Amino acid sequence: MIALSMFVIVLILLLIGIPVAFVFGTVSIVFAFLVPDIGVDVFSVLPFRIYGIMSNTTLMAVPLFIAMGLVLEKSKMAERLLVSMSALFRDIRGGLAVSVVVVGAMLAASTGIVSASVVMMSVIALPLMLKAGYDKGLASGTVAASGTLGQIIPPSIILIILGDVMSVSVGELFMGAVLPGLLLVGLYIAYILIYSYFKPSVAPIPKDIKSVSTKEIIISIVPPMLLMVSVLGSIFAGIASPTESAAFGVVGAILLSVLNKSLNFEMIKYSTLETVKLSGMIFMILIGATAFSLVFNELGGSDLILEFFSEDIGDVWVFIAIAMLSIFILGFFIDFIEISFIIVPILIPVMDAFGIDPIWFAVLIALNLQASFLTPPFGLSLFFLKGAAGDTIKTMDIYKGIIPFIFLQLVALGLVILFPDLVFAFL
Repeated sequence: MIALSMFVIVLILLLIGIPVAFVFGTVSIVFAFLVPDIGVDVFSVLPFRIYGIMSNTTLMAVPLFIAMGLVLEKSKMAERLLVSMSALFRDIRGGLAVSVVVVGAMLAASTGIVSASVVMMSVIALPLMLKAGYDKGLASGTVAASGTLGQIIPPSIILIILGDVMSVSVGELFMGAVLPGLLLVGLYIAYILIYSYFKPSVAPIPKDIKSVSTKEIIISIVPPMLLMVSVLGSIFAGIASPTESAAFGVVGAILLSVLNKSLNFEMIKYSTLETVKLSGMIFMILIGATAFSLVFNELGGSDLILEFFSEDIGDVWVFIAIAMLSIFILGFFIDFIEISFIIVPILIPVMDAFGIDPIWFAVLIALNLQASFLTPPFGLSLFFLKGAAGDTIKTMDIYKGIIPFIFLQLVALGLVILFPDLVFAFL
């Protein structure tokens, strides 16, 4: 009961809005100090755990992929991609929204940073869709959902974190997430085309989008595709580790910015500072979560949960259903990093006890966590979209527009549960 009360207090403090790393660290120290059987001596191994985090070559890929995404964010690549794709799909009803989904998928495979993708799409694509007469709900939902594809399409930061937390190969996680990510893209496109076909007023065919030459299309599409293939292809082929590929990706992003004539001191400064901020936040949370797990496990929390699922329930599908439902509901209130470091470590012993494949389970979690970016009231993508769009769109329009895409994510999650081969196709 002490372990459960510790867990509940952490969730309450997170919902209040106290910074994650401080919640983990403070609650861990308080419970270690108050419970005589544990004491603060439990933290004697914490320096070794922190050193292990610092020397973890897998986690080194996180700041590198962040840096790659931030450089590409400022390289005008997204703007060129969107112009080209809009021209390609301009004669199809709903084609402009389809082009946003395709560009979102390409940005996801190139950057993996949700915030950058959503903001870029909000600034570039949303005004274009609204000018063309698109329904505000469909336009905002498409932008938010497409920008969030970076959660599941490699190189995804969450897949790297899950790989470390669950002690599985990040390269195999990347390969396992390819088809589920493409499935989600296909579901988005199918929904847009069907919805716009039966209700043409929500997605008029734009009349003022100019045609783009084949040369311009090639110039805008080929460079990011080459970067994507080189980074992910080297991982899938076993030529390089995710960390090595991430380093190569940073170099490739800088070269692309040189080709686009957008490389300057301000870009380097912005990318460097933001990389340090984002990476520092993630690693501080990881250190706090390590302290939390030390005390929680000493209190018997993991053993209690393992006993509940393996003995009291004893059914693997019930466990999967409860785990997925819990992660989905928590996603309404706390973000993916917090869930990854609080919930996932608790589920791992149960997963092992039931003999569940960790790659498949990690992809399920990643798909589920993607919904946390879109679910109101605290979906980060919704905040990014509203902040970038300003007064051009109302919050209720965003909420209404995002509901079908959340449903589609649940459909994709269900399909991956029913058809595990979607994960194992490239493994």
